[in-house]
Amino acid sequence: MWGVSMSLRTSKVAALLLLSVHLLHASALPAASSYEFNAYRMQQYNLHQDKHGCRGAIVVAEARSAVDTSLTRRCVIMKLPDFSTERYLEAKKQNAAAVLILLPQNISSVPEDIVQGFMVAESQALQKETLMPVYVVPEDDQLLCMYEEVTQAAATKSASVLVRVLRSIITTTAFQILVSSSSPIKPITDTTIITLEGVLPGAGEDPPTIVITAHYDSFGLAPWLAYGADSNGSGVTILLELVRLFHHLYSDPRSQAPYHLLFSLTGGGKYNFLGTKRWLEENMDHAESSLLHDNVAFVLCLDSLATGDELFLHVSRPPKPGTPQYSFIQQLEQIISARIPWVRFGTVHKKINLQEATLAWEHERYGMKRIPGFTLSHIENPKSELRGSILDTMTQVDIRKLKRNTVIVAESLARFMYNLSDKGSAKDMQVFKGSLDIQDNRLSALMTMITSVPRAVQLMDREPEHTLLISSLEQEFKHYLQQVHRHTFHLDRRYAHTDTAKIFHPINGLKQDFRRLL
Repeated sequence: MWGVSMSLRTSKVAALLLLSVHLLHASALPAASSYEFNAYRMQQYNLHQDKHGCRGAIVVAEARSAVDTSLTRRCVIMKLPDFSTERYLEAKKQNAAAVLILLPQNISSVPEDIVQGFMVAESQALQKETLMPVYVVPEDDQLLCMYEEVTQAAATKSASVLVRVLRSIITTTAFQILVSSSSPIKPITDTTIITLEGVLPGAGEDPPTIVITAHYDSFGLAPWLAYGADSNGSGVTILLELVRLFHHLYSDPRSQAPYHLLFSLTGGGKYNFLGTKRWLEENMDHAESSLLHDNVAFVLCLDSLATGDELFLHVSRPPKPGTPQYSFIQQLEQIISARIPWVRFGTVHKKINLQEATLAWEHERYGMKRIPGFTLSHIENPKSELRGSILDTMTQVDIRKLKRNTVIVAESLARFMYNLSDKGSAKDMQVFKGSLDIQDNRLSALMTMITSVPRAVQLMDREPEHTLLISSLEQEFKHYLQQVHRHTFHLDRRYAHTDTAKIFHPINGLKQDFRRLL
């Protein structure tokens, strides 16, 4: 039904940038020198029958500015404001040899309109495949100097004949970029996806189950730069804080709610929620004791909740009055209108379309198993570029709004689970206060931990720092929850062309040499 195939290989390649300068021209670049730096290749993957991303790696080309009129067989150097959909498509149209994007070291200093513009272009670039190699490199002084010189060279071409002649007498500048690969890019078919689950058992005999879930992986132009702070580090952070809060309530039998709470952190969310799909199959088809078999009140999926003054509850089917889903939505509306009236709340209804190559939200995986659920997010459009960008870093996170949204979810759940509507108004009755207060420093620490490494699904089972992150998340579960299990799903060749994934790895740590000759 749905298939994903990605390219993921870690490799070092060498690049040589050559500069010729003579006579009076002064440059910040030292003569006859070499300079090495790391750059990261645009990812590639196949989704069902559609190919996405960059399939080229080798570059042998002269550097040119994005504003240059002739880009054929040239490596186009772009800063963040230069990288637009139009310029990217123009580079492809002219058969440019490659695109090299300079990424600012401090994203917080970049104006919001430029960030948004880049995210749009980034999303558009990943919609189709290209043979043109695309690399991203963190800015430094030498690279910025190169950028300025090729930009000035492009500006000179549009100057008068006299100015061009004078400049050619004084200086000639040329940067040659060479990128070679020692081995071909190969698909890897043995990647694993890990899903964690844990339970807080409810009071009474055979109580209904509430599932709270979030996917932890990230997505962006270059996997090694995809830190996914808002999408979906924020969802993971809120879930972990809910785990702590309700653990304290459930620790006292007198305050144990008549609901099982099942928490899950899923992998493969950025690739059609494959981890959720396999976890559901394992629970529904093979585990007779699973809490998902029947009597599920609802599933609450948390996705991108670290910014904005809007909240949307995405549903596949509008809940009917009298159902648990309907009652929970009422509690959400009451909490928001009573305590945070400036937050705009709305319900977005979108039917599951089995003809589409991708699912919009995680709750749709549950809906396909006839389990009622919804996704809470500040993002209204599921195709928003905000859900997958290398600019989605901690600079995009507002801890105050992350805490506000944690309060909304926690208080709404408590009012629903403990049936508090008749015991006090949403404005006056606060469950999580005092020793149960939601902690800013804990939210910050959790976000820092989750965004400490890029979390592209291609990386999570291969690098020590990534496996350490999974282990840290598992320890959080074990500290507060019972029946904690780690589910590991192997996506092998048997599934590569059906409805799961064949994973590829991105070229990382591109070793580049920058050299100037007299």
